[in-house]
Amino acid sequence: MANQFDKVITVEEALAHFHDGMTLIAGGFGGVGNPPTLIQGILDKGIKDITLISNDTAFPHIGVGKLVTERRVKKVIASHIGSNPNAGAQMTAGELEVEFCPQGILAERVRAGGVGLGGILSDIGIGTIAEKGKEKVLVGGKEYLLETPLTAQVAIVHAKKADRFGNLVYDTSARNFNPLVAMAGDITIVEADEIVEIGALDPEEIVTPGVFVNYIVKSEGVNWQWAWEK
Repeated sequence: MANQFDKVITVEEALAHFHDGMTLIAGGFGGVGNPPTLIQGILDKGIKDITLISNDTAFPHIGVGKLVTERRVKKVIASHIGSNPNAGAQMTAGELEVEFCPQGILAERVRAGGVGLGGILSDIGIGTIAEKGKEKVLVGGKEYLLETPLTAQVAIVHAKKADRFGNLVYDTSARNFNPLVAMAGDITIVEADEIVEIGALDPEEIVTPGVFVNYIVKSEGVNWQWAWEK
């Protein structure tokens, strides 16, 4: 296994951290920024009953959408599921539990979990169905909803480059939720398109410091043409 300064492991070693009934948080937006090799590994290993935290459920055969399509997810916490009709159908049939959260609030809940906050306060949803089951807090005479932090047993992240310590660089908009997700896992596993030696990255381009990363695997890529044709 990887040591303190060299966190590169094989995909097979990484998959030892995944199990049935786990809580999984994944970076990505519409599949972009989802780590394809790790997701395929989860499918191949037969992991099921996952509680998935993600901005969305991607598309039916792209990114985390494949986990939903293959019915490996029992609950999802997301800002929307509209791009994956399988998620909507499973929710309607009572086969998939869905907790909706506005995108900005979702991001802040993940950030709160990553930095160890007890939650965030928001007035979004006051007086609507969105406040059901949420604690209310009075601050300065104004009422807020307490939005609880989000963390997971394993966080999976996709980076353009990683050095062997886990300092990460992202590919333009594929950065999206990944820096927040990297902080929010008990174990954070990064799938990197390219792995370089320590010191090879310009410190000014590093977005996620390696201190948040436990393990790194080399990406095997994804056949996007196949994914869209599916």
